[in-house]
Amino acid sequence: MIDDALLAEIREANLTYLILAQRMLRADRAQGMFRLGIGEEVATIVEALTTAQMLKIASSSPLMCKLRFDDR
Repeated sequence: MIDDALLAEIREANLTYLILAQRMLRADRAQGMFRLGIGEEVATIVEALTTAQMLKIASSSPLMCKLRFDDR
């Protein structure tokens, strides 16, 4: 039961991240790429994803986003 709940939370976090990433890239591509820490090729792929594709990708078990901490 806990595994199912954890997977549901990961799925929700992944979908939220993909939607945010797409919005950031569409609003300001260069700044979005910088803030997300992604390159040109990944940015192009994320921007082109359909809703159905995002749902399918979000359903995978690995967490898509990565926390980046900076000492500055």
